[in-house]
Amino acid sequence: MKPDPRFVSQPKSFWANVRVIGQEAGYTKRTRGSRQQQSAGGRIKVPDVPEMLKAMTTLGLASSHIADEAGNVSKTGRMLQAYFKCRADILNDYVEPRLMDRERAKSLFEKLFAELKPACPLPMNKQKREKKAKAFFTGIVNMLIEAHSEGLACDFDPRKLTVVTRDRMPLRTMARRFDGAFPSLMDPIAVWEIKEYYNTKTFGSRVADAVYESLLDGMELRELREHEDVSVKHFLMIDDHYTWWECGRSYLCRLIDMLHMGYVDEVLFGYEVVERLPKNVRQWVQIARSRQD
Repeated sequence: MKPDPRFVSQPKSFWANVRVIGQEAGYTKRTRGSRQQQSAGGRIKVPDVPEMLKAMTTLGLASSHIADEAGNVSKTGRMLQAYFKCRADILNDYVEPRLMDRERAKSLFEKLFAELKPACPLPMNKQKREKKAKAFFTGIVNMLIEAHSEGLACDFDPRKLTVVTRDRMPLRTMARRFDGAFPSLMDPIAVWEIKEYYNTKTFGSRVADAVYESLLDGMELRELREHEDVSVKHFLMIDDHYTWWECGRSYLCRLIDMLHMGYVDEVLFGYEVVERLPKNVRQWVQIARSRQD
């Protein structure tokens, strides 16, 4: 998923409002029924203007930038309304159906394995005993990248920090290790993080950490682009319906915010890797070929 162009040029103050309102008004709209039914059936909330104003009042903040005392909504207020609706539509109607559970991911993994006959690494997950199995989502990503990279090199298992150079000297070294880089960790065209959480029964702090880690990566890569005119494409790929949708919808909202703030080029949700990743890899290959010319 790529960002909606309407929101990519918004100032940081706009995103400060988005976060404040989300914190006070809430991210989800509960459905009636048991707590379990509410968790599974909740939809992403679209705060209306009164709720936005109430959020500001609760925090002791001014609200005139959203609407005046007569109820006339400002340009900022209308943009906030449009963004909250856009975010909710994306998550409710596009993202949620594409998030896979373990069985769906396993079926897709086996289908691609039979079709593509991959030579790329297909790592195991980090779980133990009966839960130990292939890391299905990571395997799907690796197979798709290999199948469309036209034989070019790719680092599917980086164990070092990414380095960007100029005149054969280090220009930037990233703070964290990525899960993959094309064609290599040295002056990559694209880097990515993969977050799959099949078999988890609770929403752990590592999911929140995944969001904040990706934000750090994005801030570093954006600084590189803005100050050195060097662009490295940054992708985040996530999956598991239970973890992200039933437990972590507020964090999905933050991922969509991060996408529109320009800290990640694309976030690919579950099955979306099949729909979007081949096209992206072909674009990476074109850039790699142009560098060779």
